[in-house]
Amino acid sequence: MYRITFLFILLLSISFTSAFGQNTGSVNGYITDSLSGETLLSANIAILEINRGTSSNNSGYFSITNIEPGTYTLVATYIGYERFEIEITIEADQTLRQNIELVPEGVELEELVVESRAEREAQRNIGRAEVSTELIKEVPAIIEPDVFRSVQLLPGVKAASDFSSGLYIRGGGPDQTLILLDETTVYNPSHFFGFFSTFNPDAVKDVRLYKGGYPAEFGGRLGSVLTVFNKDGNRNETTGTVSLGFLASRASVEGPYSKGSWMLSVRRSTLEPVLAVLRQSVDTVPDLFYFYDVNGKINLDASENDRFSIAFYAGKDKVSLPFQEDATINLNYGNQTVSTKWRRIISDRLFSSVTVTGSRYFNQPGFQIGGTPFESNNKINDFSLKSDFEYLPNERHTISSGIWSGILTLSYSDQFDNQPTFTNRIQSTYLSAYIQDEWKPNRKWIINGGLRLNTFAEGDFYRLEPRISVEHRPFSNVRLQAAYGRYYQYLTLITNEAFSGFDIWLTSDDGVPPSYGDQFVIGAKTIPFEGYGFDVELYYRTMRDLFELDPFVSDAAGLDYTELFRFGEGYAYGIELFLEKQTGRFVGFIGYTFGITERKFPGFNGEILDNPQRGRFYPPKYDRTHDANIVSSYQLSNRWTVSTVFNFATGQPYTEPLGRTQLTGVPWGSSERDIFTIGNVNASRLPSYHRLDIAFSRRGTFFNIGDAEWQFQLINAYSRRNIWFYNYDFEENPVERQDVQLLPIIPSISYTVNF
Repeated sequence: MYRITFLFILLLSISFTSAFGQNTGSVNGYITDSLSGETLLSANIAILEINRGTSSNNSGYFSITNIEPGTYTLVATYIGYERFEIEITIEADQTLRQNIELVPEGVELEELVVESRAEREAQRNIGRAEVSTELIKEVPAIIEPDVFRSVQLLPGVKAASDFSSGLYIRGGGPDQTLILLDETTVYNPSHFFGFFSTFNPDAVKDVRLYKGGYPAEFGGRLGSVLTVFNKDGNRNETTGTVSLGFLASRASVEGPYSKGSWMLSVRRSTLEPVLAVLRQSVDTVPDLFYFYDVNGKINLDASENDRFSIAFYAGKDKVSLPFQEDATINLNYGNQTVSTKWRRIISDRLFSSVTVTGSRYFNQPGFQIGGTPFESNNKINDFSLKSDFEYLPNERHTISSGIWSGILTLSYSDQFDNQPTFTNRIQSTYLSAYIQDEWKPNRKWIINGGLRLNTFAEGDFYRLEPRISVEHRPFSNVRLQAAYGRYYQYLTLITNEAFSGFDIWLTSDDGVPPSYGDQFVIGAKTIPFEGYGFDVELYYRTMRDLFELDPFVSDAAGLDYTELFRFGEGYAYGIELFLEKQTGRFVGFIGYTFGITERKFPGFNGEILDNPQRGRFYPPKYDRTHDANIVSSYQLSNRWTVSTVFNFATGQPYTEPLGRTQLTGVPWGSSERDIFTIGNVNASRLPSYHRLDIAFSRRGTFFNIGDAEWQFQLINAYSRRNIWFYNYDFEENPVERQDVQLLPIIPSISYTVNF
């Protein structure tokens, strides 16, 4: 590991020895919101006279180098903000610091029509989507606005059910998506049995989804990456928001201090009064049910070139649910994360960041049946150190590199009647290093190539992951893109697809190699008409050495770790279409996905152990061949807005019982036996899923203290009773089937005050 680290640093130092321009200057700085002081990510900055530009990075920093001495016009643009222009003078060998504050655009809608075209085009890289916080808060949502529910509206992202906020992206399960909160891994980002995610929308500044073909700076998952950045806090004045809802409420406050800014946001369920009423007439209402979130961030501007930040998150769910007269389920799970980041402008060409992270996940489900307890305990502790560099040797190259090293400790244990039945603990160090170069040989081509090295000490695994993406712009309104990448994953999630209260994480070890796969993506991003965008992407991905708990192992006691698993393979392919209207009083988008995903495991679904080629592939539970979403928002007046979301999807697969044979008077065993015949695994389909949600919002003021908003919602407006699953009664002859339905029509109301 030390030799690999030395080799990586050597390669990095070689890349930094590129010749600096002679007698040229540069301009750099941070892009921020003029009202709040929040840094703006992926803002566009350009010098008009020489037709050169760049984008701000994840810290809001930009740099344009190798500028000949002279006077120029510096322009900055960002969606939803007024255009910024300033005249600057560059002298020989000068590094000009020019911080830029953009003014939010709130009045001149026509100016947005002109500006948004180029800005939106610049943010649509292959496999990547950005979700605005405005969209998260405006679209109708069950209970309250939710990050994951909004992400599920994008093409290629599927929802398992109304009761799951899990992300099933391009044929991968939730464990194949790396979820980062302020660059810290979150292992179970869900509340309320997976009903919605742990990310408080009031605390979120930026949400980015890399659906596939993602660059070398990310790793550790087979499928995709979701990055969430919390707000830094208002640097100009103290502000806050309070939102009251039937089932959950939240509050947030942020403001400046002498050296920087701070932010604190809390959210808690308010279910107790509702449960108290239901408990009087319904037997299976939880005796205890609550959850909470706390997000915080503190920023310190130590100097013009140095910024420090500390961000933390804590969330927990606690449930006690009786499901029979003498039986109770107890759930206790949650996450805590903390990250400390130091960002430094080393020179006009070199930007660095060092991040220390800590992440803890715990899940302690338990059952008590007839006074006999059964308990499980799954814990993950992940501590890491991450260092990244961004180097700009000239206007054609942006070189990024970094090292991410840490210690992962994972433990799992079972107890039955207070006696341990299974215990396992794995602790492993890991190291990842990457280097990538975004090369712009001319205005029509962008090539991003990179290489990532992953090592995992437990099992002594070393893996290389090449990545490359190419973009060609034959016309100003057309972008043709392609990407390839190899990806490895050392973790697997054992999850209940109905809800996430029993999630268990397991890891690679000796005899349990990591999963791996290749991704191929091609796409076209176009602007067919002014104010509209139309995107097409095709993808194909493989999944090999998939590992999961073997369902045929009935008792894990006394077995070696490797004997607990079965290993398989899979693949997924599809096409995604996305049509968006970007400007005007009526905005929205239509997203459609045709996707196929299948799996195969030895000894399963007709598989013959000594001849794997004769086995059958089958779709996983979350597969939906066709998936379409229509999202729209119309501004009725200065105060009133109506938003709608319509979903349609192919029914999910399930395994259907085909028949039952009853034997009586047999000479062996009991005098009566039942033999059931079932179809191939997940060969049948539930009925198609569709649902319409409608929301009306009214903006106003709260006693001249601050802005206020009422939101009235109808979830499942025409009360489509979609099927969650079928419940079969095997005691009846013939076997009876009962529909277990999802949500009926649900009205909701919330009130939010911003002060």
